[in-house]
Amino acid sequence: MARRGARALRAVTRSVPALLAAALLATACNVDVPAERLPRFDGSVPPPNVVLVLGSGGPRGFAHVGVLKVLEEAGLRPDMVIGCSVGAMVGALYASGRSATEIERMAMDLDMRAFFLEWAVLRGRPASGAAVQRYVSEAVGEKPIEALPMAFAAAATRVSDGRLALFNRGDTGLAVRASSASPGQFEAVRVGEELYVDGDEASPVPILAARALGAKVVIAVDVSAHESTTPPGVPEEWKVKDRRRAKQVAKEAPAADLLLHPDIGYYAGHSESYRRGVIDIAERFTRERLPQIRAAFERARSQKQVARIPAGVASR
Repeated sequence: MARRGARALRAVTRSVPALLAAALLATACNVDVPAERLPRFDGSVPPPNVVLVLGSGGPRGFAHVGVLKVLEEAGLRPDMVIGCSVGAMVGALYASGRSATEIERMAMDLDMRAFFLEWAVLRGRPASGAAVQRYVSEAVGEKPIEALPMAFAAAATRVSDGRLALFNRGDTGLAVRASSASPGQFEAVRVGEELYVDGDEASPVPILAARALGAKVVIAVDVSAHESTTPPGVPEEWKVKDRRRAKQVAKEAPAADLLLHPDIGYYAGHSESYRRGVIDIAERFTRERLPQIRAAFERARSQKQVARIPAGVASR
């Protein structure tokens, strides 16, 4: 067993940069977070006007960058971003104040193999997700969610009851790690007394969560595959998962002011050409819908102005 493990380790380290090999040799472990910094939900936060919801999708989540680029070019900035799984990672970077251009550059430079360089993976077990936590924590300057320039929440699924949980306070890296702990790929993440897995399991695009926070306008982004363009020969278990996602999103879609669902193709990848391709597709798709997006932001501004009028003023 030891010899097989050593051979596997050599095979992996030959395929990655020396820095990543060193990370593997160090063996990823849980990143301790003080009790007072554990991710949690604070219901006393003021209701946001415009919420951008970024959905799950693994590598398909590179498409979120295309959406952010168009919003930034148009000078449209939401008050809050809620992210699920990969949407939580992109959303955390966005909420930390990084520009869409910076996030795009990070997406191009990201070596996703680094998230799986652990002894556990070599032995056939899921990754811990500690590398995801460290990556996000470093990217946001170690700031907790409440210290980010933009309001942010990560959506995860609570294992004990299968319900969606939002983290809008506490350690940003750990919140994103919990939100993106896809079963089979990553271990469930313990936060306090509870275990959490990928938010995709409960709500791939948490639109209703945004409404529950009091959002006046919700703009959501779904990067999942289009069922209508599923190619022949796709494994049945993939199609079952696609149908489950589509059903969950359809249930929440009516609560969104605008749901963006670009068709970025069925199969996902990790190559630079794949990343460039899905970003470009999402960018074009979003730009075509810019009039509707502007109108949604304008509705939020109008509602905000009406809400500020003192009682009785309109009737004088």
